[in-house]
Amino acid sequence: MSKEGLLAWLEENKSEFTNMAQEIWENPQLAYEETFASDLQMTALEKAGFRIKKKIGGIETAFVAEYGSGKPIIGVLGEYDALPGLSQSVSTTYDELVPNGPGHGCGHNLLGTAGVAAVMAMKNLIAEKQLEGTIRYYGCPAEEVLSGKTFMAREGVFNDLDCALTWHPGTSNLVANMSMQAMVSVKFHFKGITAHAAAAPHAGRSALDAVELMNIGANYMREHVLDGSRIHYVITNGGLAPNIVPDKASVWYYLRAATKVQVDEMLVRIKKIAQGAALMTETEVDSEILAFAYETLPNDTINAVLYENMKLAGAPVFTDDEKKFAEELVQTVDPKIVATSKKLLGGNVHEVLPTSNNYFAHLKGVTIGGSTDVGDVSWITPVGQIMTTCAPVGVQLHSWQATASHGSSIGYKGMHFAAKSMALSLYDILLDSSIITKARQEFTETTEGKPYIPGIPDEVTPPKSADHHTRVKK
Repeated sequence: MSKEGLLAWLEENKSEFTNMAQEIWENPQLAYEETFASDLQMTALEKAGFRIKKKIGGIETAFVAEYGSGKPIIGVLGEYDALPGLSQSVSTTYDELVPNGPGHGCGHNLLGTAGVAAVMAMKNLIAEKQLEGTIRYYGCPAEEVLSGKTFMAREGVFNDLDCALTWHPGTSNLVANMSMQAMVSVKFHFKGITAHAAAAPHAGRSALDAVELMNIGANYMREHVLDGSRIHYVITNGGLAPNIVPDKASVWYYLRAATKVQVDEMLVRIKKIAQGAALMTETEVDSEILAFAYETLPNDTINAVLYENMKLAGAPVFTDDEKKFAEELVQTVDPKIVATSKKLLGGNVHEVLPTSNNYFAHLKGVTIGGSTDVGDVSWITPVGQIMTTCAPVGVQLHSWQATASHGSSIGYKGMHFAAKSMALSLYDILLDSSIITKARQEFTETTEGKPYIPGIPDEVTPPKSADHHTRVKK
């Protein structure tokens, strides 16, 4: 089988993967609950001859599918979790399928499925030509809460990879040569003393007062962090009733910055603010880390291979009906947001569904807003990543418009394009050892030889209950 054979196989089997992505879109499940998607993908891969390892990192929905033997070992990262509150039909008007239900507003129904398609196509080549080498598909849960891959990394399942490929649904076809922010998700719990708020307020020590004082301190801290850093919080427990001095209160923080080192420094400072708030209110405080993702490290060597194969794969052609759908959908987005999206893409975007393939030089070295646990993997092995047009320019991830796009033929066309680009890149990397040599040299230079140390403490285990439902990132 040649590269042409890979493309032909993917084209012939397109309906199988469209159906897989659609089924996952129709059955969205939140982080750590993605039993439908993970079972569906494991079944397909096992049927195709892949060896399956389940429950990676103690996570029910995490798995690794492997085919072949020996070196090189190349991974493809897949995701399949949905987001809360983004249920939506394939429509240009807001139309929940399930009131306040989950939906694929980040396109993970497409993301994982393209990875499955790519490794299955490559498996046929390895079998036909009896090639030396191993390909793996990583079924990664809970990306939306930034911790699935960290728990998997803590178990060491990425350690022997020579490199990895991934992609993400977007609004144009481009190489992801930008970086995403490191981020820690941390909750602070204050404990005070209850009392009658009117009859004996002097006897109480308010945990809620401590939370509010902490938030004031954090807001003053905003002036004294590096540009681009972010501090977000929500009060998750503010007490039970106004006439009872709250003895328990909690606040949940996301701290983001360009690097994990910077986030570490922010975390030290925010913990001091929490301690100060506890001293001022004569309460006690403790904290728990829920997630801690590294910044992503783009690998130009792997990205260059992906870019050349995007050109070879041939970008999808959208029909007049798809363009009309896209134009109507964009009309529901603030024009200023649309203009900003076009500017990010170089300002020369004239199509509502871009079809050109781009390697934007102006994005090199830029850190964009948002975070992903792909960053953890990129600190373990060289990772290449692309984005493809799965929604109109201006539509934002984590929106009902994105859910509508990712369940439409627009999203499926972008998914098939990504699968072809990754499959062709697997072919090149497997057959040309110089690519990995160069990629790993670049990786060593980029990481400066610093080892990967999981940000989530060893004593923290993956969630097994519904308490993670609101732990959403980006």
